Amino acid sequence: MSDYILVLDEGTTSTRALLFAADGIPVASAQEPLTQHYPQSGWVEHDPREIWDKSIACAQAVIAKAGGAAGIACIGITNQRETVVAWDKVTGEPLTNAIVWQDRRTEPFCSSLRDGGHEGEVQRRTGLLLDPYFSGTKMRWMIDNVPEVRAAAQRGTLALGTVESWLTFKLTGGAAHITDASNASRTLLMGLEDGQFDDGLCDLLGVPLAALPGVVDMAGPLAMTDPSLFGCSIPITGLAGDQQAATIGQACLAPGQTKATYGTGAFVLTCQGAAIPRSTHRLLGTVLTQIEGARTYAIEGSVFVAGSLVQWLRDSLGIVEVASQTEELARSIPDSGGVVIVPALSGLGAPHWQAEARGVIAGLSFSSGKAQLARAALEAMAHQTHDLATAFAADGAAWQTLRIDGGMAANDWMAQDLADMLGITVERPGFVETTALGAAMLAATGAGIYPDLGAAAEAMRGDLTRFTPQLAAGVREARLATWRKALAAT
Repeated sequence: MSDYILVLDEGTTSTRALLFAADGIPVASAQEPLTQHYPQSGWVEHDPREIWDKSIACAQAVIAKAGGAAGIACIGITNQRETVVAWDKVTGEPLTNAIVWQDRRTEPFCSSLRDGGHEGEVQRRTGLLLDPYFSGTKMRWMIDNVPEVRAAAQRGTLALGTVESWLTFKLTGGAAHITDASNASRTLLMGLEDGQFDDGLCDLLGVPLAALPGVVDMAGPLAMTDPSLFGCSIPITGLAGDQQAATIGQACLAPGQTKATYGTGAFVLTCQGAAIPRSTHRLLGTVLTQIEGARTYAIEGSVFVAGSLVQWLRDSLGIVEVASQTEELARSIPDSGGVVIVPALSGLGAPHWQAEARGVIAGLSFSSGKAQLARAALEAMAHQTHDLATAFAADGAAWQTLRIDGGMAANDWMAQDLADMLGITVERPGFVETTALGAAMLAATGAGIYPDLGAAAEAMRGDLTRFTPQLAAGVREARLATWRKALAAT
């Protein structure tokens, strides 16, 4: 068996390649930024060629550190889930820019479907709500509005997929047009019960089934890379959407175990086992794992703005020079001075689902400065998470502990604030990039390095730091009351 597991981690703002040893220790990495395109208000796009070029460059860089492709046992791919790419199956070239998960342009279409009374049936079959966040309406928009996409659909050469589909197609030299069950479950086109794209849902959204990838397991012998890329073929044995990968990386594999990832957005998943989630409080049902055809599910709450709020404070307002300065500023004052930020810069996600909502900064006075704004931004993470916790509990999935990860999780102040505002223990792994780790666990399982995900998680997951609640209940309730008042203003 070769020594290393290669993971391609396709994020919103960057693409990375990481090299893991079989025990889960990261040994090498390479990272490149991705350009964000904002052609109109509420629109967010990526260049698929840039995604591919930078992904392959990062992969080649870490493969060189492994001494060549012969040292790589397998590849796992994880990606931000609802970003859609359209390309030509014959030429292998993209037909337009990718529409990113944050994009809101399809809200009129979603509204028309809701007005037509379709949301209840769509939620029952897919676990999802009719929102621009999900992939299917983006696919329909491309067909309706991009002549090159429409022409490819008419001649039968159109390929549609999320980013792992695009990368797998390119890595295999066009031999494999596939998607894994976790990414497929985010399209509004896949039924949770049978795990395949559904003719009726495709007809409802106006997406041709022939353009969609085949739905496959998340671990196993899924595809082989084109030998011309790395000098020899490498098996692709793991595919997963980023939030499912992070849940696996946090070893939340038993019913009730919960993780929250704080990256560009914030995403909470609670494992539900083999039971399909049926939320009545505006949460989502999604596939957590599918291996050898057997599926487990999770209930999910998605917050659209988390780390991107700090990025906005840095890049647009100049409040900080680097994101890590927010912790120092938050610690420099006893409270936010009444300042509250509702970070609805891309609308509000779960459990509110208000696509047209916009951000609010409330409670400003002449005493408000950088520190108050930075602290309010971090406090917004706990406020939004508390809203999710309330909805999860109402759906019968109350959290006992919360395992956190993602770039923002490295902030000790924020981790403690989460524990204080949620009133439960918060656990953070020593290696917070659990999305990549989860993809490595899947790939290692799919390659036969470990017999199952449980064994992979036991061998590859590291130590934990725990944060316990320390805030008085009265202070917590006062903050939440102020938050709810500001939330109403959106």
